[in-house]
Amino acid sequence: MSENMNLKPAGLSTPDAVPEDHRIRYLTLVCFVASLGGLLFGFDTAVISGTVERVREQFALTALMEGWFTSSALVGCIIGAALAGILGDRFGRKPVLLASAVFFLVSALYSTIPQAFDVLVIARLACGIGIGMASVIAPMYISEFAPAQWRGRLVAFYQLSIVIGILFAYLSNWLLLRFAQTHPQAFGHWSFAHWIVVSEVWRGMFGAELLPAVLFLLLLFCVPETPRWLIQAGREAQGLEILKRIGGSETANAQFLQIRNTLETKRVAVGELFKPGLRRALLLGILLSVFGQLSGVNIVVYYGPKILAAAGFQSAGALLAQVGFGFINLVFTVLALIFIDRVGRRPLLIGGMAVVTLALVAIGLGFLFGVKNTSAVPVAVGLWIGGLICVYIACIALSICAVIWVLTPEIFPNRVRGRAMSLATFANWSTNAFSAWVFPWYVAKCGMPVFFFTTAVICFIAASYYWKCVPETKGLSLEEIENLWLANKGPLDKNSPVGQPDRAWLRTG
Repeated sequence: MSENMNLKPAGLSTPDAVPEDHRIRYLTLVCFVASLGGLLFGFDTAVISGTVERVREQFALTALMEGWFTSSALVGCIIGAALAGILGDRFGRKPVLLASAVFFLVSALYSTIPQAFDVLVIARLACGIGIGMASVIAPMYISEFAPAQWRGRLVAFYQLSIVIGILFAYLSNWLLLRFAQTHPQAFGHWSFAHWIVVSEVWRGMFGAELLPAVLFLLLLFCVPETPRWLIQAGREAQGLEILKRIGGSETANAQFLQIRNTLETKRVAVGELFKPGLRRALLLGILLSVFGQLSGVNIVVYYGPKILAAAGFQSAGALLAQVGFGFINLVFTVLALIFIDRVGRRPLLIGGMAVVTLALVAIGLGFLFGVKNTSAVPVAVGLWIGGLICVYIACIALSICAVIWVLTPEIFPNRVRGRAMSLATFANWSTNAFSAWVFPWYVAKCGMPVFFFTTAVICFIAASYYWKCVPETKGLSLEEIENLWLANKGPLDKNSPVGQPDRAWLRTG
């Protein structure tokens, strides 16, 4: 331990003097600020559903240009995810979060006021880069702060923020459109406000992001770098100081030694991720992302009104139902936050995906036998399909959508967590972009029932893989998880002692 170990960063009180409830509030605040990146993530991915038709009319877009506008943010997400891990490992988690906040702010501004379509697309690309960066770094940032016994629910704050952002986008789109339709002369004396909120209301839909983007940027200046990155970077005094503020002196000293041991005794290079042991962790992280995107959740986010219209919903009813889906998503994400550290990751993931598979089959059957003519769909059939979509959203929010952001950063070693998360998140956004691009073509060629049956098969395969290959990580520190991967040269068993192989790893305890 260095001679500077007793130095304290300026402005921090002695950690041992901080009461436990203050430590909990401090930890919650830090994680809340990071999770705001998820709110902006959710908003930006969902806001497009209310703007695409109006932007198409505004700029007289061809079908190809419309598709490019819709997917441009996802292309930016791929770029941001690819860069974030490398930058996060080199410069720290906080600077990358700050960069993502700047991208969000610039994107919100230039998506609101563009005079040319090209400017709007560039703004959406910038938005995507911010989303990609935040989707890699924010859950990792929270995971590196959180104590083992709370890590699941604290990282789940990130997914909760995504869901709140989606709901915020649905509500703001609906309210702004309703206002523009019912108050066509509003702000007539002030042409700029009328232009943004009424005559070209899609601008106001994008502009609603400005407030949370500014808040995210300002609050990031109030939170520290993660203790694990500080220790990894040689700034041990600051890292230990933050650990003490979270858990007190005794716990912090034990965590510090554990962190430093994993960094010093296992100089893990990126190439090590492809060797036995960690190779399985990398494969698990990638397949969590790929299966998560192919489960159809973002198709419902992007194309929910189109699906509901095929089930017989009128335009206004489809938009209102979309808001209802957002509320269901929120409620069951909160339940996931409550149960993920009590029940564990595996039961939520496997049980939820099993019910998701059944719901998708039932939705496909509803379209196959109940929808013969979209202009005359029986009300009962429409309600049947809408109700099953509610079940689908509830179960997928409780399972993969919450677990993926908790489990993925947990399974990678400290020294390569950023780069490994980039690989997994790159796979996430690439699959997302592919599924969003191919959905309209696939439905046009094969029909809505075939789409839902195909997605059900994918979810069945995913649930089977999760049952066989996903370990239970609740209650384990990040260093214990790393040691068990390395010791077992394969998936880990929560019940086995750290550093001792145990092939019967499926026991969840």
